[in-house]
Amino acid sequence: QVQLVESGGGLAQAGGSLRLSCAASGRAFATSAMGWFRQAPGQERDFVAAISWSGIGASTYYADSVKGRFTISRDSAKNTVYLQMNSLKPEDTADYYCAVGLPRVGRITDPREYAYWGQGTQVTVSS
Repeated sequence: QVQLVESGGGLAQAGGSLRLSCAASGRAFATSAMGWFRQAPGQERDFVAAISWSGIGASTYYADSVKGRFTISRDSAKNTVYLQMNSLKPEDTADYYCAVGLPRVGRITDPREYAYWGQGTQVTVSS
């Protein structure tokens, strides 16, 4: 099994910053990407950001709503992915989940492509 543990959520004011972490542990498995998704009450789980890797390097992907404000990064030695969130807005309020998987080409934003999920961490942004 694979375990993903998120941390770093909390309360921030609009315009502020938070940094989420997601540490992966457990048995080795074939993966090529880790992603962050978020879910607000009563809404579907939406893609936020993802990072994929291969032998030639890493690529990052962002939802339009967070592009320029959020940055995803990965420390492969620690099996940890980070989501730096700057210029936070009240609409960023949600439960944030990290996930790991082997998404097919063109499907990195699809949550169904991810096999393992963390328990989520809550982010609240006040206006």
